[in-house]
Formats: sequence, C-alpha cells, structure tokens
Amino acid sequence: MESILLGVGVTALAGALATVAGAAEDTESNIGSQGDPNSQVQLAPQMGYIHRIYNKAVSGEPPAYGLWVTIGAGVAWAFMATGMNPVLAIVIASALAIFVQGVYAATAYLGRTSSLAKFEQPVYIDLLKSVTSVTMAHAFVAVFTTVSMCYLLNAALGHPFPLPLLGIVWGIALGAAGSATGNPFYGKERQYQSQMFGAGVPISASGNIVRYAEAGQRSSLDNGWFTAKLGGPASGVCFGLIVFLELWRTVLFEEAVGGWGAIIVGVIIILIFMIIDRYIETWARKNYGPYVKAEEASA
Repeated sequence: MESILLGVGVTALAGALATVAGAAEDTESNIGSQGDPNSQVQLAPQMGYIHRIYNKAVSGEPPAYGLWVTIGAGVAWAFMATGMNPVLAIVIASALAIFVQGVYAATAYLGRTSSLAKFEQPVYIDLLKSVTSVTMAHAFVAVFTTVSMCYLLNAALGHPFPLPLLGIVWGIALGAAGSATGNPFYGKERQYQSQMFGAGVPISASGNIVRYAEAGQRSSLDNGWFTAKLGGPASGVCFGLIVFLELWRTVLFEEAVGGWGAIIVGVIIILIFMIIDRYIETWARKNYGPYVKAEEASA
C-alpha cells in the first residue's frame, strides 16, 4: 500500500511538472515562430508583407525538444554519476542545454531571414536581442521541468530506462504535444485574426499575416502575450494528462492480469478518448455545419 501511495504521489507531481513544461514549451515555440504556422511567416515577405516576427524554425518542435531535453538529461546524468547533488546537476545541465537552444535560435533567425533579403525583409537586431533571451527563458523552464520529471521516474518509480533515454522519449512527446495542441491558437487565432472565424486561410491570403498590434508593428513578444493565455495552458493540460494517465495506469495496474493490466487500461483510455472526440466532432458539425459567408447565411 505504501508503494502505491508513493507512486500515486510521484505521478501527481510528474503530471504537474509536465503541465508547466507543456505551457512553457508552447509559449516558447510561438514566440519564436517554430512549428506548423511558421510557413506563413516564412512566406509573408515573398508575398510583399514585411514583418517583425521572429523566425527560428529549422526543424519541428518534437525533434528540437527531443534534442534539448536529451542534452539536459544526459549532462545531468553524467554530473550525478560523479556524485553531484541531483537538483544542482539538473539546473546546470538544463542551463547548458539552453545555451545550445539559444545558439540554435539566433543562427536560425539570422539564416532564415537573410535568405529573404531579395524580398527586402530586414534583420532586426533589436528583435534578435529581445526575443532570443525570452525564448531561452521559456525553454529553460520547459527543459528543467521535463528533466526533473524524468529523474522522478528513475529515482522514485525505478524506471528501467536511463535518464538520457527518458529524455529522448519525453522530449519528443513534449514537442509533439505543443505542436499539436498549441499551434492552432498561434496560427489560426493569432496570425489570421483578419479572417472570419471558421473561414480557414484561402490561397489569396497566404502570407498575409496580421503584422500590426494595438500600438505599432507587431513583434513575436506580442504573440507570446496572446498564446500564453490560450495555447500555452492548453498544451500544458495536454502534456500533463499524457504523463499523468501514462504513469497512473502503470502504478496501479502493472501487476494485474499477469502484467497485462496496465496495457489493457491504456487501450480502454484510448477508446474512451476516441469516443469523446467523435462525439464532439459530430456535435459540432451538426450544430454549426460548413462555413458560409454572412450574406449567404442571411439570404
């Protein structure tokens, strides 16, 4: 009973760390314009729309965060092997991983923006200084909390995978959760606020992103204010639920049905979410139907 209570407590703590990690990851990604919506940022100057949006996407979020979390977990693992305090090791290792992230972000922004010079897109030095530091701060929170979660799995739950391998798995999962959940808030609700809700992005509007804020030209920091309220928490809840449900079913049902209990519960959870998703989709289609223009609807 004590081991189960300990496992449930660790599961709750790991889920809380994952929630913070997901929120920080999505906010960092949206401020840096990394992920699916970045294609419109890259396209904008080619369509004649000069902007002040940071542009650091060279890879998608899953491989990027897989790299940074793995660096943090691997370096922390090496430090702890020498006898360093685990908390200090994770902090220093996460800082070193974020140094790599900062170099990645700065060189990606300079390289991608310089490639658009023939379309008269300038490199804004003030943007490089301000946004790079903000993305590094958010990425540090995401990497630190994820590496801490991986350490809990090893130290408290006795997970058989070493810390660097857990970093690969959960780093990719973290980036995937933010990319799938938070990007729509940035891409559809923020970049294309000028389009009617539900209208999608027509071909004629490709690259015509919203470039002006309430006062002056919009920068990536303005996008961060928006997505930290919506996309960040949504991504945090998504990643937190993934971690919590994964650990919860393992802690409680791993010994049931000859070791198959956790797998059976996992399949049941997937089926429940599939039913809920299908119900929401059919409900929305039935109540709202396809998008039509205002004049068509009134006629």
